[in-house]
Amino acid sequence: MTRRSYRLILFSAAVFATLALTISVSRVDATPLTQAGTSNDSCLECHAVPGISLVLENGEIFSLYVDPEVFNQSVHGSKGYICVQCHTNLDGYPHPEFEANDRRDLALALVDACFSCHSGQYERTLDSAHQRALDEGNREAAICTDCHGAHDTQQLIDPGTGELLPNARLNIPITCAKCHNAIYEKYLTSVHGVALTNEGNLDVPTCINCHGVHNIEDPTTARFRLLSPSLCSDCHTNPDLMSKYGLSTEVLNTYVADFHGTTVEIFSKVSPDAPTNKAVCYDCHGIHDIQSVTDPTGGIEFRENLLARCQVCHPDASSNFSDAWLSHYIPSPDNNPVVYYVNVFYRIFIPSLLGGMGILVLLDISWQVRKRRQAKVGQEESRDQHGGDGVEVVLSSTHSMAADPEPAEAPPTTEDET
Repeated sequence: MTRRSYRLILFSAAVFATLALTISVSRVDATPLTQAGTSNDSCLECHAVPGISLVLENGEIFSLYVDPEVFNQSVHGSKGYICVQCHTNLDGYPHPEFEANDRRDLALALVDACFSCHSGQYERTLDSAHQRALDEGNREAAICTDCHGAHDTQQLIDPGTGELLPNARLNIPITCAKCHNAIYEKYLTSVHGVALTNEGNLDVPTCINCHGVHNIEDPTTARFRLLSPSLCSDCHTNPDLMSKYGLSTEVLNTYVADFHGTTVEIFSKVSPDAPTNKAVCYDCHGIHDIQSVTDPTGGIEFRENLLARCQVCHPDASSNFSDAWLSHYIPSPDNNPVVYYVNVFYRIFIPSLLGGMGILVLLDISWQVRKRRQAKVGQEESRDQHGGDGVEVVLSSTHSMAADPEPAEAPPTTEDET
């Protein structure tokens, strides 16, 4: 092989490796290349003209206008993606015929375009409550563009940290409110909603913290109910987060330790799909309208509010029924001191009592063992001391009985014999 041929082979191998690496890059992260005749400018020659539209089968007019500035500020436009990467069948003009009965039909027909770049997220939606609703015939169930938009899709994730951007987190309830406005209105009045929307506090949970993002679970199932305490504990057992607000991190431990929590915990592990009427977090604290425990109107730190919650499940509960609840704080000298010192007393008294009884039992057993050993030793010593004389006495007695046997007793006589 000549040196020139060897260099040619090396050069070809390098080119092949470069092409392979280029192809393997995810289409989401790669910067797309503009092809001749399919540039965004070509599309915008028509679609940037206000008033361009399509008449749907039901007579509704659907706007085909795309604001170039809005698209360029979107996550797709800012990264250089071109129109035909989503509209893959529109790479020339005139476009192929497209028919849709109404706006919703049109959106449902185009949503599969997201799969080509976002297959992971798309596949997770197939197991979601929204997809099940679609499969059951509810056309209004959410699809990708209902939440993310079409030509105005915004950047949601910080590329550096992988976390939600602050503005994206603040906008999540507003996005969900497009379909769930009644729930959104309740959320706005809750301790979490007020902190997020009024104070911009990003520590509090939004919709996706409890319901998930793309694989949203049906919250009306027994499974969701049984697993809901773990959702709450994601935040409420975080020491760094709870220390900022002076809240106890023992919420899950104290819940699981009582009758309600123990039962729910067993059900969640053994029969997660089985219904139970035992209270979970939101039965006492509410769902979307959760109030601060110190709120006089609904906070369960107040005896009458707590009793009202208890009476939902225990209608016959008397006024002192709720006094047994110690909240989610472990008893201490500051919180429930009487219970704390009673616990301390029993922690000392019960081990001491049982330990003392155990010692007495062990002493009795050892005395019985020693007594039996001593008796056995005494018997062995007596046998060793008198064993020879005893043999001689037995032998001489046997010999005399054999030499001089006693005469047999004569049978009694009768009168006839006389």
